[in-house]
Amino acid sequence: MTSIVFAAAAQGDVSPGVLGFLVVAAIGFALFLLVKSMRKQISKIDLPAERDTRKPGGNA
Repeated sequence: MTSIVFAAAAQGDVSPGVLGFLVVAAIGFALFLLVKSMRKQISKIDLPAERDTRKPGGNA
């Protein structure tokens, strides 16, 4: 069994195949969902306007 694996590796016939593609696709899809959820959560944050954060009469 191991001689078959080493022979295939020596010939360069080893590739990630369908399983490797599915793993990368799943990670990409999970990243898409994470970014989508993060954008939704960030849009809920209420930041004060710039004019509200300034102190009256102060330049700094």
